[in-house]
Amino acid sequence: MPDQNLRPEDGLANDPIWRPALVLGLLSALGPFAIDMYLPAMPVIAADLGTSIQGMQGSIVAYFIAFGLAQLIYGPWADRSGRKAPLYAGIGVFTVGSLICTFAPTVEWLLVGRFVQGLGGASLMVVPRAIIRDMYTGPAATRLMAAVMMVISVSPMLAPLAGSGVMAVWDWRGIFALLVVAAVASVTILARFQPETLAVADRQPLDVGVLRRGAGRLLRDPLFMGLTFLGGFGLASFFVFIASASFVYTGDFGLSPTGFSLAFAVNAIGFFAASQAAGPLGQRYGAPKVMALASAGFAVLTIGLFALALTGAVGLVLCMVGLFAANACLGLIIPTTMVMALDDHGDIAGLASSLGGTLQMLAGGLMIVAAGPFFDGTATPMLGAIAVCGALVLALSRLVARKQALGRQGARQTTSGAA
Repeated sequence: MPDQNLRPEDGLANDPIWRPALVLGLLSALGPFAIDMYLPAMPVIAADLGTSIQGMQGSIVAYFIAFGLAQLIYGPWADRSGRKAPLYAGIGVFTVGSLICTFAPTVEWLLVGRFVQGLGGASLMVVPRAIIRDMYTGPAATRLMAAVMMVISVSPMLAPLAGSGVMAVWDWRGIFALLVVAAVASVTILARFQPETLAVADRQPLDVGVLRRGAGRLLRDPLFMGLTFLGGFGLASFFVFIASASFVYTGDFGLSPTGFSLAFAVNAIGFFAASQAAGPLGQRYGAPKVMALASAGFAVLTIGLFALALTGAVGLVLCMVGLFAANACLGLIIPTTMVMALDDHGDIAGLASSLGGTLQMLAGGLMIVAAGPFFDGTATPMLGAIAVCGALVLALSRLVARKQALGRQGARQTTSGAA
């Protein structure tokens, strides 16, 4: 296992984290690109295919549900056969889905294509997380997770702009055609630059009984479940934003597709910039404290922004500033909770990663569905759904902190009894 005691003063040239971060980040970015790249085109697609805002939001939900459910397959597969085979398969399925979207004649076919895209894209989320767990644990794993997320950050910053650029010279179908090209590039990156990280001796046989026991162990672990849903409802707030922002920013705030892309990028920068501080802060103050403080900040900011929206005081600038700050807190929450959730389950890291990812994606998809009937194209319902996520994150952070305190107390009593 690589050196766990990495020092910031070693510099990027001597820091072994950055090479795998670049490779894993580029692979992992394909899925977010499939989400973010077509966001500027959603109103145009809705008009072209004759569907409603909720119909287009359904294309987001279809992707997230497939993305979540498929992780239950890729995680155990990655534990059994190694990390690279399921990545190749996932990219292949993603390519098929992108082709279906490219030629979709109706919104129903678009939903099918998005579902297939999600089935493939799931491998590019769950397997890289297991690779990180193969290589590092603790603060070093958090640093690598944050570094991967920094590479992924090109998606919300560049993908909508790329989508707007494609629409300027082609139509919305060109966006999905470009995703096919990106999938082919991902195969090249995987083949040339990503080694296998799971030794043959460490691979787990694909046994339904073993999977059932492993899943039962995870589902009965209140710390794993608390951390998973804490991160899940944090992500759900971002999913609600993704599903609604193009209509709010172009309709309610009057931005062009390119203007929306820039505003979307600004909102996302807060998340990914803060995520780079997650590792160092966790190393200095401890991951539980970072998680607790960031959760409190996220809840205060999202609930406060919604309260202002109810008074009619939230315009474009305040919405962007408020979400920027809230997403900065979220950037500390997500990598920290991901690593904390896997720390005690290294022997079933693939299963833990896939089950956690499934639960988080389902939480995000259900939040979009629940908020859909209230969405009227304005900012207030969107901010209300995000505030609900903030309240749930705060409540779960308190439950997790209490469980951790009880665990530490029990460990001290056991140690005292043994002495």
